[in-house]
Amino acid sequence: MKLLYGTGNPAKLESMKIRLERLDIELLGLQDLAAEGKIIPKVPEDGNTPLENARQKAIAYYEAFQMPVFSCDSGLYFDDVPDEVQPGVHVRNINGKCLSDDEMIVYYTGLVRKYGKLKARYKNAICFVKDEAHIYEAMEPSMASEPFLLTDRPHSTVRKEGFPLDSLSVDIATNQYYYDLPPVREEQLDVEDSFLQFFQKVLELKK
Repeated sequence: MKLLYGTGNPAKLESMKIRLERLDIELLGLQDLAAEGKIIPKVPEDGNTPLENARQKAIAYYEAFQMPVFSCDSGLYFDDVPDEVQPGVHVRNINGKCLSDDEMIVYYTGLVRKYGKLKARYKNAICFVKDEAHIYEAMEPSMASEPFLLTDRPHSTVRKEGFPLDSLSVDIATNQYYYDLPPVREEQLDVEDSFLQFFQKVLELKK
């Protein structure tokens, strides 16, 4: 089956393709539809939680393209910071502005310099619209990342476009950048495994 991932971020699309490659699906992104000349609707994403935003996007894209679609959303949460600087679902949108990758690095390293190394976690959600009668969604604890530290020193050599904060993320147990962890350890930390399990369940597919 063809399945639309409701994202315009190429890095997120490629990452999800890797995680779901064992499933019998052809995964498309919004850029693929735009290349076919289709108009991509703008979705407000004004929910208060990752699940509300994921639901908004998935339903809007299903209504626009009439094909199975899922959308994900994340919120970044820090321990021991004032509520007014808690990113939540507004990880990239700060003070009404959508930040570039470079601007995100500047903003979040500034927070670390102000509050010290920040203990953080991502809470993730997914909404899958198979058709009008079948909508599945989840925001389970298993979909959340493990706690990690955000540092004010970006990784010296590695940075992936679309994932700027990964270059600031440090494993609490080893005090190493995630980019420097052994491949096996990186695989264990990949919360997208929970998205694979989600699809295996709702599509009734086996490994």
